[in-house]
Amino acid sequence: MEIILKEDITNLGLANDIVTVKNGYGRNYLIPKGLATLATPSAKKVHAENLKQRAHKEEKIKNEAQEIAKTLDGKSFTVGAKASSTGKIFGSVNTIQIAEALTKAGFNVERKNIKLADDVKELGSFKATVKLHREVSVEVSIEVVAE
Repeated sequence: MEIILKEDITNLGLANDIVTVKNGYGRNYLIPKGLATLATPSAKKVHAENLKQRAHKEEKIKNEAQEIAKTLDGKSFTVGAKASSTGKIFGSVNTIQIAEALTKAGFNVERKNIKLADDVKELGSFKATVKLHREVSVEVSIEVVAE
């Protein structure tokens, strides 16, 4: 029995894959749970058209992410933090503060897409990786200064 997967299933396939499974597994488990649909000829045509449209949209989104990455590349952003006279920060600088600094500069990036190499607990310059797309990421420098 051929089915079209709606979700990633371990040891079977990824979402939107057309796979062959035993009749009982498909009919009694995958289809009733909403994990797959039966791959009829008409469903295969619709599936192929959806994949083509999705690929076109994905390419457009990827190109936009690459344009943003070009403008972000090599830029430095300043984040203010309360610090002691020795240069230690009270607390730490996190992705929320970095996302706010990027937003002030005109780049709308969610904080979950920002990764710091290590904890920022003192004043100085640090690197952060901003993931704009599944295949596009850029490294920016963050300058932590005392407020």
